[in-house]
Amino acid sequence: MSGKTAILFVCLGNICRSPLAEAAFRREAARIGLDVEIDSAGTGHWHVGEPPDRRAQAVAKRNGIDISSYRARQVTRQDFHRFSHIVALDSQNLATLEAMRPIDGVAELSLLLDHVEGRKGEAVADPYYGEDAGFDLTWADVTSGAEALARRIGRRA
Repeated sequence: MSGKTAILFVCLGNICRSPLAEAAFRREAARIGLDVEIDSAGTGHWHVGEPPDRRAQAVAKRNGIDISSYRARQVTRQDFHRFSHIVALDSQNLATLEAMRPIDGVAELSLLLDHVEGRKGEAVADPYYGEDAGFDLTWADVTSGAEALARRIGRRA
């Protein structure tokens, strides 16, 4: 890993929560002037190469962000060297990341909502099997987490 801060957001399929977290963090990093590398991935392989879920694209667009060019990818062992922070959207994906982490991996692992005061250990709800309104709740959660994480990284810079 280079000396640059690099953040990877991770959920299960990389078509709902993690691309939304990536988008929210990109917006917040730009707003506060953070120079960071940002990406997202999934622990599962089912959607590799696919764009985000249409409902995720819609909630991002309603919030002024176009994520239609994002493409799902699966986490690799190299990501633990490439990224300084790997941020899971729930405890199941965090456990998967901890299990696959190479002994010499440098990435700091955390849950996104651990960075929000009073929400340590909470998961960002997976909206995939629910109603469209679930994506609004997910957007609110990833935005809160992205803003808190960006402030934390900004203080360290």
